[in-house]
Amino acid sequence: MAGFNDRIFGVVMIVLAVAYGWGALQLPEPFGGSEAVGPDTFPLVLAVVLGLSSLYMVVRPDPDNAWPWSRTGVELVIAVVVLVLYAALLQPLGFIISTLLAVGTLCWRMGARPRNAFTTGGIAGVVVFLVFTFALDLALPSGLLAILEVN
Repeated sequence: MAGFNDRIFGVVMIVLAVAYGWGALQLPEPFGGSEAVGPDTFPLVLAVVLGLSSLYMVVRPDPDNAWPWSRTGVELVIAVVVLVLYAALLQPLGFIISTLLAVGTLCWRMGARPRNAFTTGGIAGVVVFLVFTFALDLALPSGLLAILEVN
């Protein structure tokens, strides 16, 4: 049965998109009223994109392929573990340090030298933090760097 795995995964992702969208709608209304861009805007956009992409997987699946139980499969498992740890450590360590560790580890696993990989992770963390904080005026978790803030 061609595409069975994609269809199952697509249905699961549609359920996730609906739950994510519903969760976004539970966020409080922004200060400027319902017409302003608020905290629910970006999650709703992600939910719609995820839902449409998942629907496409259900309607037009790829042929089933064997799962790569070789080095590629191990690397995929490592990537998932890194991303789960990233989500878990984001609040306590802060955005910059968590991003440095996650991006650095993923770059290293993809073949970059450790020094270059973690330099890339550090630069990515700082740049994205600065863009979100100063250009978009959105707060990201400071974590351990909060002790460096001057009152």
